[in-house]
Amino acid sequence: MPHASYKRLEEWFRRISALTDAGAILQWDLATMMPKGGARGRADQLAVLKALRHSLLCSLEVAQLLDAAGADVSLDDWQRANLEEMRRAHVLASAVGQPEVEALSRASSACEAAWRDARAESDFSIVRPSLEALVPLVRATAEARAKALGLDPYDALLEEYEPGGRAAEIDPIFARLGEALPPLLTAVLERQAEAGPPPEFRGPFPIEAQRRLAVQFMERLGFDFHHGRLDVSLHPFCGGTPDDVRITTRYDEQDFRPALMGVLHETGHALYERGLPREWRGLPVADARGMVLHESQSLLIEMQVCRSRAFLAFAAPLIRATFGGSGPAWEAEALYRHYARVEPGLIRVNADEVTYPAHVILRYRLEKALLAGTLKVADLPGAWAEGMRDLLGITPPDDRSGCLQDIHWYDGAFGYFPTYTLGAIAAAQLFDAACRAEPGLTEGIAAGEFAPLITWLRTHVHSQGSSKSTREILIAATGRPLDAEAFVTHLERRYLG
Repeated sequence: MPHASYKRLEEWFRRISALTDAGAILQWDLATMMPKGGARGRADQLAVLKALRHSLLCSLEVAQLLDAAGADVSLDDWQRANLEEMRRAHVLASAVGQPEVEALSRASSACEAAWRDARAESDFSIVRPSLEALVPLVRATAEARAKALGLDPYDALLEEYEPGGRAAEIDPIFARLGEALPPLLTAVLERQAEAGPPPEFRGPFPIEAQRRLAVQFMERLGFDFHHGRLDVSLHPFCGGTPDDVRITTRYDEQDFRPALMGVLHETGHALYERGLPREWRGLPVADARGMVLHESQSLLIEMQVCRSRAFLAFAAPLIRATFGGSGPAWEAEALYRHYARVEPGLIRVNADEVTYPAHVILRYRLEKALLAGTLKVADLPGAWAEGMRDLLGITPPDDRSGCLQDIHWYDGAFGYFPTYTLGAIAAAQLFDAACRAEPGLTEGIAAGEFAPLITWLRTHVHSQGSSKSTREILIAATGRPLDAEAFVTHLERRYLG
Protein backbone atom coordinates (compact mmCIF):
# COMPACT_ATOMS: atom_id res chain seq x y z
CA MET A 1 0.00 0.00 0.00
CA PRO A 2 1.56 3.34 -1.03
CA HIS A 3 2.50 5.72 1.74
CA ALA A 4 0.63 8.99 2.27
CA SER A 5 3.22 11.09 0.42
CA TYR A 6 2.61 9.22 -2.83
CA LYS A 7 -1.18 9.41 -2.47
CA ARG A 8 -0.90 13.14 -1.81
CA LEU A 9 1.14 13.53 -5.00
CA GLU A 10 -1.61 11.78 -6.98
CA GLU A 11 -4.17 14.27 -5.64
CA TRP A 12 -1.87 17.16 -6.48
CA PHE A 13 -1.23 16.01 -10.04
CA ARG A 14 -4.90 15.37 -10.74
CA ARG A 15 -5.48 19.09 -10.09
CA ILE A 16 -2.60 19.93 -12.40
CA SER A 17 -4.10 17.65 -15.05
CA ALA A 18 -7.43 19.50 -14.80
CA LEU A 19 -5.65 22.79 -15.54
CA THR A 20 -3.82 21.17 -18.45
CA ASP A 21 -7.10 19.89 -19.88
CA ALA A 22 -8.72 23.32 -19.54
CA GLY A 23 -5.77 24.86 -21.38
CA ALA A 24 -6.08 22.30 -24.18
CA ILE A 25 -9.72 23.26 -24.76
CA LEU A 26 -8.85 26.97 -24.69
CA GLN A 27 -6.19 26.40 -27.33
CA TRP A 28 -8.76 24.61 -29.47
CA ASP A 29 -11.11 27.59 -29.03
CA LEU A 30 -8.37 29.97 -30.18
CA ALA A 31 -7.68 27.88 -33.28
CA THR A 32 -11.23 27.17 -34.40
CA MET A 33 -14.08 29.31 -33.13
CA MET A 34 -12.92 32.47 -31.38
CA PRO A 35 -13.82 35.72 -33.14
CA LYS A 36 -10.70 37.65 -33.98
CA GLY A 37 -11.53 40.29 -31.41
CA GLY A 38 -11.70 37.68 -28.65
CA ALA A 39 -8.26 36.20 -29.27
CA ARG A 40 -6.51 38.54 -26.83
CA GLY A 41 -8.90 37.66 -24.00
CA ARG A 42 -8.56 33.93 -24.64
CA ALA A 43 -4.77 34.31 -24.76
CA ASP A 44 -4.83 36.06 -21.36
CA GLN A 45 -6.93 33.24 -19.90
CA LEU A 46 -4.57 30.63 -21.31
CA ALA A 47 -1.54 32.44 -19.87
CA VAL A 48 -3.15 32.51 -16.42
CA LEU A 49 -3.94 28.79 -16.59
CA LYS A 50 -0.37 27.99 -17.61
CA ALA A 51 0.98 30.14 -14.79
CA LEU A 52 -1.27 28.40 -12.25
CA ARG A 53 -0.21 24.99 -13.51
CA HIS A 54 3.43 26.05 -13.32
CA SER A 55 3.07 27.29 -9.74
CA LEU A 56 1.54 23.97 -8.67
CA LEU A 57 4.26 21.95 -10.38
CA CYS A 58 7.04 24.01 -8.84
CA SER A 59 5.69 24.21 -5.30
CA LEU A 60 7.88 23.32 -2.34
CA GLU A 61 5.28 20.80 -1.20
CA VAL A 62 5.60 18.87 -4.47
CA ALA A 63 9.38 18.80 -4.10
CA GLN A 64 9.09 17.48 -0.55
CA LEU A 65 6.49 14.89 -1.49
CA LEU A 66 8.65 13.67 -4.37
CA ASP A 67 11.58 13.17 -2.03
CA ALA A 68 9.43 11.30 0.48
CA ALA A 69 7.70 9.13 -2.11
CA GLY A 70 11.04 8.19 -3.67
CA ALA A 71 11.83 6.15 -0.57
CA ASP A 72 8.53 4.25 -0.69
CA VAL A 73 9.43 0.62 -1.42
CA SER A 74 5.76 -0.41 -1.57
CA LEU A 75 5.12 1.19 -4.97
CA ASP A 76 4.33 -1.16 -7.86
CA ASP A 77 5.74 -0.73 -11.38
CA TRP A 78 2.98 1.62 -12.57
CA GLN A 79 3.16 3.74 -9.43
CA ARG A 80 6.92 4.03 -9.72
CA ALA A 81 6.62 4.97 -13.39
CA ASN A 82 4.02 7.56 -12.41
CA LEU A 83 6.37 8.93 -9.75
CA GLU A 84 9.16 9.28 -12.32
CA GLU A 85 6.85 11.18 -14.68
CA MET A 86 5.84 13.47 -11.80
CA ARG A 87 9.50 14.11 -11.04
CA ARG A 88 10.28 14.84 -14.70
CA ALA A 89 7.40 17.33 -14.91
CA HIS A 90 8.54 19.02 -11.69
CA VAL A 91 12.15 19.38 -12.89
CA LEU A 92 11.09 20.73 -16.32
CA ALA A 93 8.75 23.28 -14.75
CA SER A 94 11.08 24.33 -11.92
CA ALA A 95 13.83 25.18 -14.40
CA VAL A 96 11.85 28.22 -15.57
CA GLY A 97 10.30 30.98 -13.45
CA GLN A 98 6.58 31.73 -13.49
CA PRO A 99 7.01 35.21 -15.05
CA GLU A 100 8.95 33.60 -17.90
CA VAL A 101 6.25 30.95 -18.38
CA GLU A 102 3.55 33.60 -18.60
CA ALA A 103 5.65 35.77 -20.92
CA LEU A 104 6.28 32.83 -23.24
CA SER A 105 2.58 31.96 -23.29
CA ARG A 106 1.55 35.52 -24.14
CA ALA A 107 4.27 35.85 -26.78
CA SER A 108 3.23 32.54 -28.35
CA SER A 109 -0.42 33.57 -28.51
CA ALA A 110 0.47 36.97 -29.97
CA CYS A 111 2.79 35.42 -32.54
CA GLU A 112 0.20 32.83 -33.55
CA ALA A 113 -2.38 35.58 -34.07
CA ALA A 114 0.10 37.54 -36.20
CA TRP A 115 0.92 34.37 -38.15
CA ARG A 116 -2.72 34.01 -39.14
CA ASP A 117 -2.68 37.50 -40.65
CA ALA A 118 0.73 36.96 -42.24
CA ARG A 119 -0.33 33.68 -43.78
CA ALA A 120 -3.53 35.20 -45.16
CA GLU A 121 -1.49 37.99 -46.77
CA SER A 122 1.48 35.74 -47.63
CA ASP A 123 3.71 38.33 -46.01
CA PHE A 124 6.36 37.24 -43.50
CA SER A 125 7.06 40.83 -42.50
CA ILE A 126 3.70 40.91 -40.66
CA VAL A 127 4.76 38.19 -38.22
CA ARG A 128 8.50 38.86 -38.15
CA PRO A 129 8.45 41.24 -35.13
CA SER A 130 6.38 38.78 -33.10
CA LEU A 131 8.66 35.88 -33.99
CA GLU A 132 11.72 37.97 -33.18
CA ALA A 133 10.21 38.54 -29.73
CA LEU A 134 9.29 34.89 -29.30
CA VAL A 135 12.51 33.13 -30.30
CA PRO A 136 14.64 34.62 -27.47
CA LEU A 137 12.02 33.51 -24.94
CA VAL A 138 12.07 29.97 -26.36
CA ARG A 139 15.88 30.04 -26.33
CA ALA A 140 15.93 31.18 -22.70
CA THR A 141 13.55 28.37 -21.75
CA ALA A 142 15.74 25.86 -23.58
CA GLU A 143 18.87 27.09 -21.82
CA ALA A 144 17.22 27.03 -18.39
CA ARG A 145 15.94 23.50 -18.88
CA ALA A 146 19.26 22.38 -20.33
CA LYS A 147 21.03 23.56 -17.18
CA ALA A 148 18.53 21.77 -14.92
CA LEU A 149 18.62 18.51 -16.90
CA GLY A 150 22.26 18.44 -17.91
CA LEU A 151 21.38 18.48 -21.61
CA ASP A 152 22.09 20.52 -24.69
CA PRO A 153 19.44 23.27 -25.20
CA TYR A 154 17.83 21.61 -28.22
CA ASP A 155 17.61 18.29 -26.39
CA ALA A 156 15.97 20.11 -23.49
CA LEU A 157 13.23 21.30 -25.88
CA LEU A 158 12.90 17.81 -27.34
CA GLU A 159 12.26 16.58 -23.81
CA GLU A 160 8.89 18.37 -23.81
CA TYR A 161 7.69 16.61 -26.96
CA GLU A 162 9.68 13.37 -26.90
CA PRO A 163 11.02 12.44 -23.46
CA GLY A 164 14.44 10.90 -23.89
CA GLY A 165 14.74 12.14 -27.48
CA ARG A 166 18.24 13.33 -28.38
CA ALA A 167 19.64 15.05 -31.46
CA ALA A 168 22.60 12.63 -31.34
CA GLU A 169 20.14 9.79 -32.06
CA ILE A 170 18.06 11.71 -34.60
CA ASP A 171 21.02 12.82 -36.72
CA PRO A 172 22.11 9.31 -37.86
CA ILE A 173 18.50 8.32 -38.59
CA PHE A 174 18.05 11.40 -40.76
CA ALA A 175 21.43 10.73 -42.36
CA ARG A 176 20.25 7.24 -43.31
CA LEU A 177 17.13 8.70 -44.89
CA GLY A 178 19.23 11.30 -46.69
CA GLU A 179 21.23 8.44 -48.17
CA ALA A 180 18.32 6.16 -49.08
CA LEU A 181 15.58 8.50 -50.28
CA PRO A 182 17.11 10.48 -53.20
CA PRO A 183 17.77 7.40 -55.39
CA LEU A 184 14.42 5.97 -54.35
CA LEU A 185 12.69 9.20 -55.38
CA THR A 186 14.43 9.15 -58.76
CA ALA A 187 13.39 5.55 -59.40
CA VAL A 188 9.78 6.19 -58.34
CA LEU A 189 9.45 9.27 -60.54
CA GLU A 190 10.83 7.34 -63.51
CA ARG A 191 8.34 4.53 -62.95
CA GLN A 192 5.44 6.98 -62.63
CA ALA A 193 6.46 8.74 -65.85
CA GLU A 194 6.38 5.44 -67.70
CA ALA A 195 2.93 4.58 -66.32
CA GLY A 196 1.44 8.01 -66.99
CA PRO A 197 -0.93 9.89 -64.69
CA PRO A 198 -4.03 8.28 -63.18
CA PRO A 199 -7.44 9.43 -64.48
CA GLU A 200 -8.55 12.71 -62.90
CA PHE A 201 -11.62 13.53 -60.85
CA ARG A 202 -13.99 16.33 -61.68
CA GLY A 203 -15.32 18.54 -58.89
CA PRO A 204 -16.72 20.40 -57.20
CA PHE A 205 -16.99 18.23 -54.11
CA PRO A 206 -19.36 19.91 -51.62
CA ILE A 207 -17.90 20.44 -48.18
CA GLU A 208 -20.87 18.87 -46.42
CA ALA A 209 -20.50 15.71 -48.52
CA GLN A 210 -16.80 15.59 -47.68
CA ARG A 211 -17.64 15.90 -44.00
CA ARG A 212 -20.22 13.09 -44.15
CA LEU A 213 -17.69 10.82 -45.81
CA ALA A 214 -15.02 11.66 -43.23
CA VAL A 215 -17.41 10.96 -40.35
CA GLN A 216 -18.34 7.61 -41.90
CA PHE A 217 -14.70 6.50 -41.99
CA MET A 218 -13.98 7.92 -38.54
CA GLU A 219 -16.79 5.88 -37.04
CA ARG A 220 -15.69 2.76 -38.90
CA LEU A 221 -12.19 3.13 -37.46
CA GLY A 222 -13.63 3.47 -33.97
CA PHE A 223 -13.82 7.22 -33.29
CA ASP A 224 -16.35 7.89 -30.54
CA PHE A 225 -18.46 10.98 -31.27
CA HIS A 226 -19.82 10.86 -27.72
CA HIS A 227 -16.31 11.88 -26.67
CA GLY A 228 -15.15 13.96 -29.61
CA ARG A 229 -16.00 16.13 -32.59
CA LEU A 230 -14.82 17.21 -36.04
CA ASP A 231 -14.40 20.90 -36.90
CA VAL A 232 -12.62 23.24 -39.32
CA SER A 233 -9.42 25.22 -38.72
CA LEU A 234 -6.66 26.89 -40.68
CA HIS A 235 -4.26 24.07 -39.79
CA PRO A 236 -5.49 20.48 -39.23
CA PHE A 237 -4.83 19.11 -35.75
CA CYS A 238 -6.05 16.88 -32.94
CA GLY A 239 -6.42 18.37 -29.47
CA GLY A 240 -8.58 18.37 -26.39
CA THR A 241 -8.45 15.63 -23.77
CA PRO A 242 -8.90 11.82 -23.75
CA ASP A 243 -12.59 12.23 -22.87
CA ASP A 244 -13.13 15.22 -25.20
CA VAL A 245 -11.05 14.70 -28.35
CA ARG A 246 -11.18 17.49 -30.94
CA ILE A 247 -10.23 16.97 -34.59
CA THR A 248 -10.02 19.73 -37.17
CA THR A 249 -9.43 19.72 -40.90
CA ARG A 250 -9.65 22.09 -43.85
CA TYR A 251 -11.64 21.41 -47.02
CA ASP A 252 -11.06 22.13 -50.71
CA GLU A 253 -14.20 21.91 -52.86
CA GLN A 254 -12.07 21.14 -55.91
CA ASP A 255 -10.29 18.14 -54.37
CA PHE A 256 -11.69 15.91 -51.62
CA ARG A 257 -8.52 13.85 -51.18
CA PRO A 258 -6.39 16.06 -48.86
CA ALA A 259 -9.18 16.68 -46.34
CA LEU A 260 -10.16 13.00 -46.23
CA MET A 261 -6.63 11.81 -45.54
CA GLY A 262 -6.13 14.69 -43.11
CA VAL A 263 -9.13 13.54 -41.09
CA LEU A 264 -7.96 9.92 -41.13
CA HIS A 265 -4.52 11.09 -39.95
CA GLU A 266 -6.01 13.01 -37.03
CA THR A 267 -8.27 10.05 -36.24
CA GLY A 268 -5.13 8.03 -35.54
CA HIS A 269 -4.15 10.66 -32.95
CA ALA A 270 -7.65 10.57 -31.48
CA LEU A 271 -7.72 6.78 -31.15
CA TYR A 272 -4.43 6.93 -29.25
CA GLU A 273 -5.81 9.54 -26.85
CA ARG A 274 -8.99 7.55 -26.23
CA GLY A 275 -7.01 4.35 -25.70
CA LEU A 276 -4.74 5.70 -22.97
CA PRO A 277 -5.07 3.81 -19.65
CA ARG A 278 -8.39 4.88 -18.14
CA GLU A 279 -7.64 3.65 -14.63
CA TRP A 280 -4.75 6.14 -14.41
CA ARG A 281 -6.61 9.04 -16.06
CA GLY A 282 -5.51 12.43 -14.73
CA LEU A 283 -2.03 11.22 -13.76
CA PRO A 284 1.20 11.63 -15.77
CA VAL A 285 1.64 7.90 -16.34
CA ALA A 286 -1.62 7.91 -18.32
CA ASP A 287 -0.42 10.60 -20.73
CA ALA A 288 0.75 9.80 -24.25
CA ARG A 289 4.38 8.72 -24.11
CA GLY A 290 5.54 11.37 -26.54
CA MET A 291 5.03 12.76 -29.98
CA VAL A 292 7.00 10.02 -31.76
CA LEU A 293 4.43 7.45 -30.69
CA HIS A 294 1.60 9.95 -31.18
CA GLU A 295 2.71 10.61 -34.75
CA SER A 296 3.23 6.90 -35.29
CA GLN A 297 -0.44 6.33 -34.57
CA SER A 298 -1.68 8.99 -36.97
CA LEU A 299 0.74 7.93 -39.71
CA LEU A 300 0.00 4.26 -39.19
CA ILE A 301 -3.69 4.92 -39.81
CA GLU A 302 -3.19 7.34 -42.69
CA MET A 303 -0.11 6.05 -44.49
CA GLN A 304 0.22 2.39 -43.59
CA VAL A 305 -3.51 1.60 -43.65
CA CYS A 306 -5.63 4.19 -45.46
CA ARG A 307 -3.35 4.73 -48.45
CA SER A 308 -3.00 0.99 -49.00
CA ARG A 309 -4.63 -1.01 -51.78
CA ALA A 310 -6.53 -3.00 -49.18
CA PHE A 311 -8.18 0.03 -47.60
CA LEU A 312 -8.98 1.69 -50.90
CA ALA A 313 -10.67 -1.48 -52.14
CA PHE A 314 -13.04 -1.04 -49.21
CA ALA A 315 -13.26 2.76 -49.48
CA ALA A 316 -13.74 3.22 -53.23
CA PRO A 317 -17.46 2.28 -53.36
CA LEU A 318 -18.22 4.60 -50.43
CA ILE A 319 -16.30 7.49 -51.96
CA ARG A 320 -17.95 6.92 -55.33
CA ALA A 321 -21.44 6.85 -53.78
CA THR A 322 -20.83 9.99 -51.72
CA PHE A 323 -19.90 12.12 -54.71
CA GLY A 324 -21.97 10.36 -57.38
CA GLY A 325 -18.86 9.46 -59.32
CA SER A 326 -18.60 7.04 -62.21
CA GLY A 327 -15.92 5.87 -64.59
CA PRO A 328 -12.29 4.75 -64.28
CA ALA A 329 -11.21 7.58 -61.94
CA TRP A 330 -13.45 6.18 -59.20
CA GLU A 331 -12.12 2.64 -59.23
CA ALA A 332 -10.00 1.43 -56.30
CA GLU A 333 -6.80 1.10 -58.33
CA ALA A 334 -7.13 4.65 -59.68
CA LEU A 335 -7.68 5.95 -56.14
CA TYR A 336 -4.61 4.04 -55.02
CA ARG A 337 -2.52 5.57 -57.78
CA HIS A 338 -3.67 9.03 -56.70
CA TYR A 339 -2.87 8.43 -53.06
CA ALA A 340 0.45 6.74 -53.91
CA ARG A 341 1.42 9.56 -56.26
CA VAL A 342 4.90 10.89 -55.54
CA GLU A 343 5.72 14.45 -56.53
CA PRO A 344 8.05 16.94 -54.85
CA GLY A 345 5.84 19.73 -53.55
CA LEU A 346 5.99 22.81 -51.39
CA ILE A 347 3.48 21.93 -48.67
CA ARG A 348 4.43 19.52 -45.89
CA VAL A 349 0.92 18.41 -44.93
CA ASN A 350 0.21 17.47 -48.56
CA ALA A 351 3.53 15.71 -49.12
CA ASP A 352 3.80 12.07 -50.10
CA GLU A 353 5.67 9.48 -48.01
CA VAL A 354 8.83 9.60 -50.09
CA THR A 355 9.37 13.36 -50.03
CA TYR A 356 7.86 14.09 -46.59
CA PRO A 357 11.09 13.43 -44.65
CA ALA A 358 12.83 16.19 -46.62
CA HIS A 359 10.25 18.69 -45.33
CA VAL A 360 10.95 17.61 -41.75
CA ILE A 361 14.73 17.58 -42.15
CA LEU A 362 14.56 21.15 -43.45
CA ARG A 363 12.57 22.34 -40.44
CA TYR A 364 14.83 20.40 -38.07
CA ARG A 365 17.89 22.18 -39.45
CA LEU A 366 16.28 25.61 -39.45
CA GLU A 367 14.85 25.47 -35.93
CA LYS A 368 18.17 24.32 -34.52
CA ALA A 369 19.86 27.24 -36.31
CA LEU A 370 17.26 29.73 -35.03
CA LEU A 371 17.75 28.55 -31.46
CA ALA A 372 21.53 28.52 -31.76
CA GLY A 373 21.44 32.08 -33.11
CA THR A 374 23.24 31.16 -36.33
CA LEU A 375 20.09 31.99 -38.32
CA LYS A 376 18.35 35.33 -37.81
CA VAL A 377 14.56 35.44 -37.92
CA ALA A 378 14.78 38.03 -40.70
CA ASP A 379 16.69 35.53 -42.85
CA LEU A 380 14.21 32.69 -42.36
CA PRO A 381 12.35 33.04 -45.70
CA GLY A 382 15.59 32.97 -47.67
CA ALA A 383 17.03 30.06 -45.72
CA TRP A 384 13.78 28.17 -46.23
CA ALA A 385 13.85 28.73 -50.00
CA GLU A 386 17.49 27.66 -50.19
CA GLY A 387 16.79 24.52 -48.17
CA MET A 388 13.87 23.54 -50.39
CA ARG A 389 16.05 23.93 -53.48
CA ASP A 390 18.76 21.77 -51.96
CA LEU A 391 16.48 19.01 -50.66
CA LEU A 392 13.68 18.84 -53.24
CA GLY A 393 14.78 21.01 -56.15
CA ILE A 394 11.84 23.42 -55.86
CA THR A 395 11.54 27.01 -54.65
CA PRO A 396 8.53 28.55 -52.86
CA PRO A 397 6.98 31.37 -54.92
CA ASP A 398 5.72 33.15 -51.80
CA ASP A 399 5.84 33.12 -48.00
CA ARG A 400 2.53 31.27 -47.60
CA SER A 401 3.91 28.20 -49.36
CA GLY A 402 7.27 28.70 -47.67
CA CYS A 403 8.04 29.50 -44.06
CA LEU A 404 4.45 30.53 -43.16
CA GLN A 405 2.79 27.21 -43.96
CA ASP A 406 3.12 25.67 -40.48
CA ILE A 407 1.82 27.00 -37.18
CA HIS A 408 4.39 25.34 -34.91
CA TRP A 409 7.16 27.93 -34.53
CA TYR A 410 4.70 30.79 -34.32
CA ASP A 411 3.01 28.98 -31.44
CA GLY A 412 6.33 28.44 -29.66
CA ALA A 413 6.61 24.72 -30.53
CA PHE A 414 10.32 24.26 -31.22
CA GLY A 415 11.60 20.68 -31.03
CA TYR A 416 8.37 19.19 -32.37
CA PHE A 417 9.14 18.75 -36.08
CA PRO A 418 11.54 15.77 -35.99
CA THR A 419 8.86 13.68 -34.28
CA TYR A 420 6.85 13.61 -37.52
CA THR A 421 9.39 11.56 -39.46
CA LEU A 422 10.48 9.58 -36.41
CA GLY A 423 6.78 8.77 -36.04
CA ALA A 424 6.61 7.58 -39.66
CA ILE A 425 9.49 5.23 -38.97
CA ALA A 426 7.80 3.91 -35.82
CA ALA A 427 4.53 3.50 -37.74
CA ALA A 428 6.22 1.26 -40.31
CA GLN A 429 7.75 -0.88 -37.54
CA LEU A 430 4.48 -1.18 -35.63
CA PHE A 431 2.31 -2.01 -38.65
CA ASP A 432 4.81 -4.64 -39.78
CA ALA A 433 4.71 -6.17 -36.29
CA ALA A 434 0.90 -6.08 -36.20
CA CYS A 435 0.66 -7.84 -39.58
CA ARG A 436 3.05 -10.54 -38.38
CA ALA A 437 1.14 -10.98 -35.13
CA GLU A 438 -2.35 -10.94 -36.68
CA PRO A 439 -2.62 -13.13 -39.80
CA GLY A 440 -5.30 -11.91 -42.17
CA LEU A 441 -5.05 -8.29 -41.02
CA THR A 442 -4.71 -6.94 -44.56
CA GLU A 443 -7.64 -8.99 -45.84
CA GLY A 444 -9.73 -7.69 -42.94
CA ILE A 445 -8.89 -4.08 -43.82
CA ALA A 446 -10.03 -4.72 -47.40
CA ALA A 447 -13.38 -5.81 -45.92
CA GLY A 448 -13.61 -2.73 -43.71
CA GLU A 449 -12.70 -4.62 -40.53
CA PHE A 450 -10.34 -2.56 -38.38
CA ALA A 451 -11.02 -3.98 -34.91
CA PRO A 452 -8.12 -6.49 -34.91
CA LEU A 453 -5.61 -3.74 -35.74
CA ILE A 454 -7.03 -1.25 -33.23
CA THR A 455 -7.12 -3.95 -30.54
CA TRP A 456 -3.46 -4.78 -31.20
CA LEU A 457 -2.53 -1.08 -30.97
CA ARG A 458 -4.58 -0.69 -27.79
CA THR A 459 -2.64 -3.55 -26.21
CA HIS A 460 0.87 -2.75 -27.37
CA VAL A 461 0.88 1.07 -27.58
CA HIS A 462 -2.20 2.94 -26.34
CA SER A 463 -2.66 1.18 -23.01
CA GLN A 464 1.02 1.59 -22.13
CA GLY A 465 0.63 5.33 -21.63
CA SER A 466 3.87 6.68 -20.19
CA SER A 467 4.61 3.59 -18.10
CA LYS A 468 7.64 2.86 -20.29
CA SER A 469 9.95 4.81 -22.57
CA THR A 470 9.35 5.05 -26.32
CA ARG A 471 12.31 2.73 -26.83
CA GLU A 472 10.92 0.14 -24.40
CA ILE A 473 7.44 0.24 -25.95
CA LEU A 474 8.85 -0.22 -29.45
CA ILE A 475 11.13 -3.08 -28.44
CA ALA A 476 8.28 -4.87 -26.67
CA ALA A 477 5.92 -4.39 -29.64
CA THR A 478 8.28 -4.86 -32.58
CA GLY A 479 11.39 -6.56 -31.23
CA ARG A 480 13.74 -3.66 -31.91
CA PRO A 481 14.28 0.03 -31.11
CA LEU A 482 13.58 2.78 -33.61
CA ASP A 483 15.52 2.48 -36.85
CA ALA A 484 14.94 3.57 -40.41
CA GLU A 485 15.08 0.18 -42.12
CA ALA A 486 11.41 -0.84 -41.79
CA PHE A 487 10.36 2.54 -43.20
CA VAL A 488 12.76 2.33 -46.15
CA THR A 489 11.63 -1.25 -46.85
CA HIS A 490 7.98 -0.15 -46.75
CA LEU A 491 8.65 2.62 -49.28
CA GLU A 492 10.51 0.26 -51.61
CA ARG A 493 7.67 -2.29 -51.48
CA ARG A 494 4.89 0.22 -51.99
CA TYR A 495 6.44 2.36 -54.70
CA LEU A 496 8.86 0.00 -56.49
CA GLY A 497 7.51 -3.46 -55.66
